[in-house]
Amino acid sequence: MNVKRDNTLERWLLDLVRPLGAIRIAVVHPCDATSLAAALDARRIGVIDPVLVAPRQKLERIARENQLDLSGITIEDAAHSHAAAARAVALARAGKVEALMKGSLHTDELMGAVVAADTGLRTARRITHCFLMQTPAYPRPFIITDAAVNIAPTLEEKADIVRNAIALAKVIGVATPRVAILAAVETVNPRMPATLDAAALCKMADRGQIEGGVVDGPLAFDNAVSAEAARIKGIKSDVAGRADVLVVPDLESGNMLAKQLEYLGGASIAGIVMGARVPIVLTSRADSSESRIAACALAALVAHRNRASPP
Repeated sequence: MNVKRDNTLERWLLDLVRPLGAIRIAVVHPCDATSLAAALDARRIGVIDPVLVAPRQKLERIARENQLDLSGITIEDAAHSHAAAARAVALARAGKVEALMKGSLHTDELMGAVVAADTGLRTARRITHCFLMQTPAYPRPFIITDAAVNIAPTLEEKADIVRNAIALAKVIGVATPRVAILAAVETVNPRMPATLDAAALCKMADRGQIEGGVVDGPLAFDNAVSAEAARIKGIKSDVAGRADVLVVPDLESGNMLAKQLEYLGGASIAGIVMGARVPIVLTSRADSSESRIAACALAALVAHRNRASPP
Protein backbone atom coordinates (compact mmCIF):
# COMPACT_ATOMS: atom_id res chain seq x y z
CA MET A 1 0.00 0.00 0.00
CA ASN A 2 1.54 3.30 -1.08
CA VAL A 3 0.78 5.86 1.63
CA LYS A 4 1.76 9.50 1.67
CA ARG A 5 2.80 10.21 5.24
CA ASP A 6 3.60 13.35 7.19
CA ASN A 7 7.41 13.47 7.59
CA THR A 8 7.60 16.35 10.06
CA LEU A 9 8.21 13.98 13.01
CA GLU A 10 11.56 12.81 11.66
CA ARG A 11 12.75 16.36 10.96
CA TRP A 12 11.59 17.60 14.37
CA LEU A 13 13.34 14.78 16.26
CA LEU A 14 16.54 15.24 14.27
CA ASP A 15 16.52 18.95 15.08
CA LEU A 16 16.21 18.10 18.78
CA VAL A 17 18.95 15.48 18.90
CA ARG A 18 21.64 16.72 16.52
CA PRO A 19 23.02 19.36 18.93
CA LEU A 20 23.43 16.62 21.57
CA GLY A 21 25.61 14.33 19.46
CA ALA A 22 25.42 10.69 18.38
CA ILE A 23 24.98 7.85 20.85
CA ARG A 24 26.59 4.41 20.70
CA ILE A 25 23.91 1.84 19.91
CA ALA A 26 24.05 -1.93 19.47
CA VAL A 27 22.20 -2.93 16.31
CA VAL A 28 21.16 -6.53 16.91
CA HIS A 29 21.47 -8.94 13.99
CA PRO A 30 20.88 -6.48 11.10
CA CYS A 31 21.14 -9.33 8.62
CA ASP A 32 18.98 -7.97 5.84
CA ALA A 33 19.49 -5.00 3.55
CA THR A 34 16.71 -2.91 5.11
CA SER A 35 17.86 -3.02 8.73
CA LEU A 36 21.54 -2.69 7.83
CA ALA A 37 20.91 0.28 5.54
CA ALA A 38 18.78 1.99 8.22
CA ALA A 39 21.62 1.76 10.75
CA LEU A 40 24.10 3.15 8.23
CA ASP A 41 21.72 5.96 7.25
CA ALA A 42 21.24 6.97 10.90
CA ARG A 43 25.03 6.97 11.31
CA ARG A 44 25.49 9.13 8.23
CA ILE A 45 22.96 11.64 9.54
CA GLY A 46 24.86 11.82 12.83
CA VAL A 47 22.28 10.31 15.19
CA ILE A 48 24.01 7.06 16.18
CA ASP A 49 27.40 5.38 16.29
CA PRO A 50 26.35 1.79 15.55
CA VAL A 51 27.91 -1.40 16.85
CA LEU A 52 26.71 -4.19 14.57
CA VAL A 53 26.19 -7.40 16.56
CA ALA A 54 25.82 -10.26 14.10
CA PRO A 55 27.71 -12.95 12.18
CA ARG A 56 30.54 -11.00 10.53
CA GLN A 57 30.68 -13.01 7.31
CA LYS A 58 26.93 -12.74 6.79
CA LEU A 59 27.00 -8.97 7.39
CA GLU A 60 29.86 -8.48 4.96
CA ARG A 61 28.07 -10.55 2.30
CA ILE A 62 24.85 -8.53 2.67
CA ALA A 63 26.85 -5.31 2.49
CA ARG A 64 28.61 -6.40 -0.71
CA GLU A 65 25.37 -7.54 -2.37
CA ASN A 66 23.66 -4.22 -1.62
CA GLN A 67 26.59 -1.82 -2.12
CA LEU A 68 26.64 -0.82 1.56
CA ASP A 69 29.90 0.48 3.01
CA LEU A 70 30.93 -0.93 6.40
CA SER A 71 34.15 1.06 6.59
CA GLY A 72 34.81 2.33 10.10
CA ILE A 73 31.88 0.40 11.60
CA THR A 74 32.46 -1.69 14.73
CA ILE A 75 31.30 -5.29 14.32
CA GLU A 76 30.77 -7.66 17.24
CA ASP A 77 30.91 -11.13 15.71
CA ALA A 78 28.08 -13.35 16.98
CA ALA A 79 27.36 -16.85 15.76
CA HIS A 80 23.59 -16.41 15.31
CA SER A 81 20.66 -14.19 16.24
CA HIS A 82 20.24 -15.62 19.76
CA ALA A 83 23.90 -15.02 20.52
CA ALA A 84 23.64 -11.52 19.03
CA ALA A 85 20.78 -10.62 21.37
CA ALA A 86 22.66 -11.88 24.41
CA ARG A 87 25.86 -10.07 23.40
CA ALA A 88 24.05 -6.77 22.73
CA VAL A 89 22.37 -6.90 26.14
CA ALA A 90 25.75 -7.63 27.74
CA LEU A 91 27.23 -4.57 26.02
CA ALA A 92 24.41 -2.44 27.43
CA ARG A 93 24.85 -3.86 30.94
CA ALA A 94 28.55 -3.03 30.75
CA GLY A 95 27.82 0.55 29.67
CA LYS A 96 29.50 0.08 26.28
CA VAL A 97 26.35 1.05 24.37
CA GLU A 98 23.52 3.40 25.38
CA ALA A 99 20.68 1.86 23.37
CA LEU A 100 19.64 -1.23 21.43
CA MET A 101 18.09 -1.46 17.97
CA LYS A 102 16.34 -4.53 16.61
CA GLY A 103 17.60 -5.84 13.29
CA SER A 104 16.16 -8.81 11.40
CA LEU A 105 15.67 -11.16 14.35
CA HIS A 106 12.30 -11.82 15.99
CA THR A 107 11.14 -9.37 18.63
CA ASP A 108 10.64 -12.19 21.16
CA GLU A 109 14.25 -13.25 20.72
CA LEU A 110 15.60 -9.79 21.50
CA MET A 111 13.15 -9.05 24.32
CA GLY A 112 13.81 -12.46 25.86
CA ALA A 113 17.42 -11.41 26.38
CA VAL A 114 16.35 -7.96 27.63
CA VAL A 115 14.02 -9.33 30.34
CA ALA A 116 16.22 -12.23 31.50
CA ALA A 117 16.25 -12.22 35.29
CA ASP A 118 20.00 -12.32 35.97
CA THR A 119 21.52 -11.01 32.75
CA GLY A 120 18.92 -8.66 31.30
CA LEU A 121 18.16 -4.95 31.44
CA ARG A 122 15.20 -4.78 33.81
CA THR A 123 14.63 -1.88 36.18
CA ALA A 124 12.01 -1.36 38.87
CA ARG A 125 9.60 -0.29 36.09
CA ARG A 126 7.62 -2.54 33.83
CA ILE A 127 9.08 -2.64 30.31
CA THR A 128 6.59 -0.97 27.98
CA HIS A 129 6.36 0.32 24.42
CA CYS A 130 5.49 3.79 23.15
CA PHE A 131 4.63 4.91 19.63
CA LEU A 132 5.40 8.60 19.14
CA MET A 133 3.20 9.81 16.29
CA GLN A 134 2.55 12.94 14.26
CA THR A 135 -0.47 13.26 12.02
CA PRO A 136 -1.54 16.23 9.87
CA ALA A 137 -4.88 16.27 11.72
CA TYR A 138 -3.43 16.94 15.19
CA PRO A 139 -1.42 20.00 16.23
CA ARG A 140 1.38 18.24 18.14
CA PRO A 141 3.16 14.88 18.40
CA PHE A 142 1.45 12.39 20.72
CA ILE A 143 2.17 9.00 22.26
CA ILE A 144 0.15 5.78 21.93
CA THR A 145 0.92 3.12 24.54
CA ASP A 146 1.20 0.14 24.90
CA ALA A 147 0.72 -1.25 21.41
CA ALA A 148 3.64 -3.67 21.07
CA VAL A 149 4.83 -5.32 24.31
CA ASN A 150 2.16 -5.78 27.01
CA ILE A 151 -0.71 -7.82 25.61
CA ALA A 152 -3.40 -7.48 28.29
CA PRO A 153 -1.89 -5.30 31.02
CA THR A 154 -3.14 -5.37 34.59
CA LEU A 155 -3.91 -2.19 36.51
CA GLU A 156 -0.45 -2.29 38.09
CA GLU A 157 1.15 -2.73 34.68
CA LYS A 158 -0.94 0.10 33.22
CA ALA A 159 0.38 2.37 35.97
CA ASP A 160 3.93 1.74 34.72
CA ILE A 161 2.75 2.19 31.14
CA VAL A 162 1.54 5.65 32.14
CA ARG A 163 4.72 6.45 34.10
CA ASN A 164 6.97 5.49 31.19
CA ALA A 165 4.89 7.49 28.72
CA ILE A 166 5.05 10.56 30.95
CA ALA A 167 8.83 10.17 31.14
CA LEU A 168 9.08 9.95 27.34
CA ALA A 169 6.82 12.96 26.84
CA LYS A 170 9.08 14.98 29.12
CA VAL A 171 12.13 13.91 27.08
CA ILE A 172 10.59 15.49 23.98
CA GLY A 173 9.86 18.71 25.84
CA VAL A 174 6.32 18.37 27.22
CA ALA A 175 6.58 19.91 30.70
CA THR A 176 3.32 18.49 32.07
CA PRO A 177 2.01 15.72 29.80
CA ARG A 178 -1.76 15.33 29.50
CA VAL A 179 -2.60 11.63 29.66
CA ALA A 180 -5.91 10.25 28.35
CA ILE A 181 -6.88 6.75 29.52
CA LEU A 182 -8.90 5.46 26.58
CA ALA A 183 -12.03 3.32 26.62
CA ALA A 184 -15.05 2.97 24.36
CA VAL A 185 -17.03 5.40 26.51
CA GLU A 186 -16.28 8.32 28.80
CA THR A 187 -18.27 7.05 31.79
CA VAL A 188 -17.39 4.35 34.31
CA ASN A 189 -19.26 1.13 33.53
CA PRO A 190 -18.78 -1.89 35.83
CA ARG A 191 -19.22 -4.22 32.85
CA MET A 192 -16.33 -2.55 30.98
CA PRO A 193 -13.03 -3.27 32.78
CA ALA A 194 -11.15 -0.61 30.80
CA THR A 195 -13.33 2.10 32.37
CA LEU A 196 -12.67 0.76 35.87
CA ASP A 197 -8.91 0.74 35.26
CA ALA A 198 -9.14 4.29 33.92
CA ALA A 199 -10.91 5.49 37.05
CA ALA A 200 -8.37 3.76 39.28
CA LEU A 201 -5.42 5.24 37.37
CA CYS A 202 -6.87 8.71 37.77
CA LYS A 203 -7.22 8.20 41.53
CA MET A 204 -3.64 6.89 41.67
CA ALA A 205 -2.52 10.12 40.00
CA ASP A 206 -4.60 12.15 42.46
CA ARG A 207 -2.86 10.40 45.37
CA GLY A 208 0.66 10.86 43.98
CA GLN A 209 1.19 7.24 42.91
CA ILE A 210 1.62 8.46 39.33
CA GLU A 211 3.52 11.73 39.08
CA GLY A 212 4.56 14.26 36.48
CA GLY A 213 1.43 14.51 34.35
CA VAL A 214 -2.30 15.22 34.32
CA VAL A 215 -4.27 11.98 34.01
CA ASP A 216 -7.94 11.72 33.03
CA GLY A 217 -10.25 8.93 31.96
CA PRO A 218 -12.10 7.06 30.87
CA LEU A 219 -12.15 9.08 27.67
CA ALA A 220 -13.30 7.84 24.29
CA PHE A 221 -10.85 8.52 21.48
CA ASP A 222 -12.86 11.41 20.04
CA ASN A 223 -13.05 13.15 23.40
CA ALA A 224 -9.33 12.73 23.97
CA VAL A 225 -8.27 14.42 20.73
CA SER A 226 -11.18 16.73 19.83
CA ALA A 227 -12.11 19.70 22.02
CA GLU A 228 -15.34 20.04 20.03
CA ALA A 229 -16.34 16.42 20.70
CA ALA A 230 -15.63 16.91 24.40
CA ARG A 231 -17.67 20.14 24.45
CA ILE A 232 -20.66 18.53 22.74
CA LYS A 233 -20.67 15.73 25.31
CA GLY A 234 -20.29 18.17 28.19
CA ILE A 235 -16.90 16.84 29.31
CA LYS A 236 -14.91 19.28 31.41
CA SER A 237 -11.32 18.13 31.57
CA ASP A 238 -7.76 19.46 31.39
CA VAL A 239 -6.93 16.52 29.12
CA ALA A 240 -9.91 16.17 26.79
CA GLY A 241 -9.28 17.54 23.32
CA ARG A 242 -5.54 18.04 23.81
CA ALA A 243 -4.02 14.78 25.01
CA ASP A 244 -0.27 14.23 24.71
CA VAL A 245 -0.52 10.54 25.65
CA LEU A 246 -3.21 8.01 24.68
CA VAL A 247 -3.19 4.93 26.95
CA VAL A 248 -5.04 2.07 25.27
CA PRO A 249 -6.83 -0.78 27.07
CA ASP A 250 -4.71 -3.55 25.51
CA LEU A 251 -2.15 -4.29 22.83
CA GLU A 252 -4.67 -5.25 20.16
CA SER A 253 -6.62 -2.00 20.34
CA GLY A 254 -3.41 0.04 20.51
CA ASN A 255 -1.77 -1.73 17.60
CA MET A 256 -4.83 -1.29 15.41
CA LEU A 257 -5.15 2.38 16.38
CA ALA A 258 -1.50 3.14 15.63
CA LYS A 259 -1.53 1.35 12.28
CA GLN A 260 -4.81 2.94 11.22
CA LEU A 261 -3.34 6.37 11.90
CA GLU A 262 -0.16 5.44 10.04
CA TYR A 263 -1.71 3.85 6.96
CA LEU A 264 -4.98 5.76 6.61
CA GLY A 265 -4.24 8.95 8.52
CA GLY A 266 -0.84 9.73 6.99
CA ALA A 267 0.87 9.70 10.39
CA SER A 268 4.61 9.38 10.81
CA ILE A 269 5.71 7.12 13.62
CA ALA A 270 8.66 6.30 15.87
CA GLY A 271 8.51 3.32 18.21
CA ILE A 272 10.60 2.83 21.34
CA VAL A 273 10.70 0.57 24.40
CA MET A 274 10.88 2.29 27.78
CA GLY A 275 11.43 0.93 31.28
CA ALA A 276 14.69 -0.91 30.59
CA ARG A 277 18.18 0.30 31.50
CA VAL A 278 18.55 1.60 27.95
CA PRO A 279 16.02 2.62 25.28
CA ILE A 280 15.26 -0.05 22.69
CA VAL A 281 14.23 0.58 19.09
CA LEU A 282 11.81 -2.15 17.96
CA THR A 283 11.54 -1.94 14.22
CA SER A 284 9.02 -3.71 12.01
CA ARG A 285 9.86 -5.16 8.61
CA ALA A 286 7.27 -2.78 7.13
CA ASP A 287 8.79 0.34 8.73
CA SER A 288 9.96 3.05 6.37
CA SER A 289 13.50 4.41 6.45
CA GLU A 290 12.13 7.66 7.85
CA SER A 291 10.40 5.80 10.70
CA ARG A 292 13.57 3.91 11.59
CA ILE A 293 15.66 7.09 11.63
CA ALA A 294 13.03 8.88 13.72
CA ALA A 295 13.08 5.99 16.22
CA CYS A 296 16.88 6.18 16.41
CA ALA A 297 16.64 9.91 17.10
CA LEU A 298 14.05 9.29 19.81
CA ALA A 299 16.26 6.62 21.41
CA ALA A 300 19.18 9.06 21.34
CA LEU A 301 17.10 11.69 23.17
CA VAL A 302 16.21 9.15 25.86
CA ALA A 303 19.83 8.00 26.13
CA HIS A 304 20.99 11.57 26.65
CA ARG A 305 18.35 11.98 29.40
CA ASN A 306 19.59 8.74 31.01
CA ARG A 307 23.10 10.17 31.31
CA ALA A 308 21.79 12.81 33.69
CA SER A 309 19.12 10.68 35.35
CA PRO A 310 19.72 6.90 35.02
CA PRO A 311 16.55 4.76 35.04
